[in-house]
Amino acid sequence: MAHEDYFDWTERLFDPAGAFSKPEALKGVRVLELCTRVFGPVTADLLADMGAEVIKIELPGVGDLMRYVAPRGFFWQNISPAFTHMNHNKYHVAIDIRKPEGAELLKRLAARSDVLVENFRPGTMDRWGVGYRQLREVNPRLIYQANSGFGQWSVYRDRPSYDATSQAMSGFSATTGFPGRPPLKIGIWIGDYTGALFATLGILAALYHRNKTGEGQMIDVSQGESLIRIQDWTWLLWSLFGKERERFGNEDVAVVPSGIFRCKDGFVGIAALDDGAFAGLCEAMGDPDMAEDPRFALLDARLKDENREAVYGKMRAWAVTQTLRQVEEAGVLYGFSAQRVANARDHYEDEHLRARRAVWELEDPLYGPVVEYGPGPKLSETPGRMRWIAKPVGFHNEYVFRNLLALDPETVERLENEGVVGRWADRIGAKPPEDWDGEKGRFF
Repeated sequence: MAHEDYFDWTERLFDPAGAFSKPEALKGVRVLELCTRVFGPVTADLLADMGAEVIKIELPGVGDLMRYVAPRGFFWQNISPAFTHMNHNKYHVAIDIRKPEGAELLKRLAARSDVLVENFRPGTMDRWGVGYRQLREVNPRLIYQANSGFGQWSVYRDRPSYDATSQAMSGFSATTGFPGRPPLKIGIWIGDYTGALFATLGILAALYHRNKTGEGQMIDVSQGESLIRIQDWTWLLWSLFGKERERFGNEDVAVVPSGIFRCKDGFVGIAALDDGAFAGLCEAMGDPDMAEDPRFALLDARLKDENREAVYGKMRAWAVTQTLRQVEEAGVLYGFSAQRVANARDHYEDEHLRARRAVWELEDPLYGPVVEYGPGPKLSETPGRMRWIAKPVGFHNEYVFRNLLALDPETVERLENEGVVGRWADRIGAKPPEDWDGEKGRFF
């Protein structure tokens, strides 16, 4: 079989057009999400991408407070882009679990679920009588994922946490920025998303263990500790050598060259980790002899300050004479890494990302056409998929109450009147689009 056939073969194997004709990896796994903001909802969102049935339980009326966090105050059809991005493929139910009957409804759902994800302050669910200690009595197989800023016990347990504070606690801010300048916060909510990835890993490991033993368990994931875990060699540098990692701006303290450079029409990232790639870069810049110079030929020599600056000076002078396309094409031709600094519009129009469904276009049953980022991992036999985006508070009450809890309409009406269950408030972020006809997007 010719090697050239490999690329056609993988394109057919992973063809996103066939995603909905294939099974889902986590189909049959039911997840209860009792979360607000980002850390918890993203955890459940990642599971929903892979086919888990996620039931998002919010307070009647206002729901998840993340519904009202919108970039620059932009709402689209009464929904926040920040909220919908972390709430795909979920069933939205509104139950006040602080009320006794609401807690009982949660217990009934937990008895027939596989996973529960929550990110309240440590001990809150337990205080309400619906923490792991109580729920494992009704379902010993339940996997209980507790997300928090600093963990369920120890000195920092009671401290509120958001992404900015997790970046500060983890050391990310200390190592981000430019020499001689104050620490910087990374622009995205990296603590929330990294924590969610570790929480998802823990859930999958616990599901595997349960399949072998029948045992459920509790999982504790700290937002700040998750960022610490991905700080590569930062902590070993201290523990082994007593040295703190420096802020190095757009450069890399361990790899030369690696950085962001100005071109004629934008900015480009360029890196050459090994010496062969660096030789290719030198050839592309029209100076192949530079790769033979003992000051630059080997990585350990290039790391010296004076040699580092000579390399970067050469690269800056070359890059500014090139277009982004020229640098990217040179990278392919000469074997070094080069990629333009892209923005959201670039992603939206990117043929490569569209073909791989990293940018995913879907027809939402309530909101219509939506373009979103697609699931991360590409599975050939059980691919992830986007079925719908977030919905108003309590939008799927009937579906869950009727099909999972067998509640009759009279009982639901009584619970609504008592504030145990409910729907959306008449508030942007919580309610359907203004032109909603009362039926569009609903299913039972």
